[in-house]
Amino acid sequence: MGRAGFDIVRSTHRGGVDDFIPFEATMRAARAAGLSVGDHIDQVMNGTPGATQHTIDELRALGVFAGDPKTVLEIGPGSGRYLEKTLKECSPARYEIYETAAPWADYLVETFGVVARPTEGSSLAPTPDDSVDLVQAHKVFNTVTFLCAARYFFEMARVTRPGGRIVFDVMTETCLDPDAVRTWATKGGTGHGSYPAALPRSTCVDLFATLGCTLQGSFLAPLGVASTEVLVFAKDA
Repeated sequence: MGRAGFDIVRSTHRGGVDDFIPFEATMRAARAAGLSVGDHIDQVMNGTPGATQHTIDELRALGVFAGDPKTVLEIGPGSGRYLEKTLKECSPARYEIYETAAPWADYLVETFGVVARPTEGSSLAPTPDDSVDLVQAHKVFNTVTFLCAARYFFEMARVTRPGGRIVFDVMTETCLDPDAVRTWATKGGTGHGSYPAALPRSTCVDLFATLGCTLQGSFLAPLGVASTEVLVFAKDA
């Protein structure tokens, strides 16, 4: 299988989602194409050149990096394509990751010097309350079950310090007009376990309001054959 570019890996995701991006095959393909891992995933695997940078640019415009966050936590960084670009926007003294795919977690620790926390796929228990300036998750909550996402939401609010930011994307009703639904149904393949998962925008906004977090802005980003909505919250000081 390795000669054909495939890896056999044990799934560690509890939401029914296997490793979408196999480590060895992806690294080989990126090297062969002369691209960074992130650019290879955007350009070749996803067919959305510049998508990751677009998200970072939008976050910058919303002031997410303006305070130069000193502690960052990322859930499900995977290949590290958002992590790498985040580190170009700010210089945190500590960058924690919760990643269930061990090969990618090891790669990120070795390459970027981040701290990999032990994870079971639904909790940020090792991280203390009110200790993180920026908590983010990209292309995570549209790939897991509702309960997995909801449990992470409570944890994200818990670990974020007052005045800190919370960034994540979900496939909301904003992304699901009739044309988008038709595209998913006819061109989205067979799906992949719980992917793609939709979640009402109001559910996210109302829940985080009860947790002392205010929506500061949102924008659309590519997801598969359609889009996902990135939400930016600030935890009340």
